[in-house]
Amino acid sequence: MASVVLHGRCLCGTVTYEVASPFLRFAHCHCSRCRRATGSAHASNLYVDPSRFRWTSGETAVKRYDLPSARSFATTFCTACGAPLPHHTRSGREVVVPAGSLDEEPALAPQAHIFFASRPGWSCANENMSRFNAYADG
Repeated sequence: MASVVLHGRCLCGTVTYEVASPFLRFAHCHCSRCRRATGSAHASNLYVDPSRFRWTSGETAVKRYDLPSARSFATTFCTACGAPLPHHTRSGREVVVPAGSLDEEPALAPQAHIFFASRPGWSCANENMSRFNAYADG
């Protein structure tokens, strides 16, 4: 199967990157660290071999933060807009790609919810909630 190249960027477009399939895995992480880093109920991350990733512009605007109290937690973001961006794991064996920063949809669907017991009660697990294609009225 041929490799597929996906493109990604930060919110303001200062930083761009390319990532090529195959992906190692795709997961929704509900741990408290990912929730704080994203400001949402979970982080949706693709994992890829480092040889399959490259910055295409704006790499000097990328800032990395390694959480000192964690063995392996890090986050990377654009210094202009603050949007989450891909980062190499501390071991260097993988690149973590925030799925929301991709311009195209990956062919691989999420495969797992990790740290699921850590999810907050208000997370999107309520399937009976009303759904809208735009802002809800009122």
